Amino acid sequence: MNEVCSIALGSHDATSPRLALRWLRERTQHITDQLDTAYAQPGLHWLTDEDEHERALAYLTGGTGYQLTLYDESTRYVLLAYPAGATS
Repeated sequence: MNEVCSIALGSHDATSPRLALRWLRERTQHITDQLDTAYAQPGLHWLTDEDEHERALAYLTGGTGYQLTLYDESTRYVLLAYPAGATS
């Protein structure tokens, strides 16, 4: 029951930090569309938080990865974006 298991749900090679951010937004929207309202709220807030998007873009442009984690009762969704050549 309490087993932890990672399952990669997809990946995307973006050609720029801005396109990586766009991918993060799209995946966040897909996930929040499937979550119950209470669990979707953090993702919905992130989707409208332009300051946080600028921060993510600054990290990616500067060569640092960015992580967004969403969850519900039984699952944690970890979205990662990092520059090519960086370790996840």
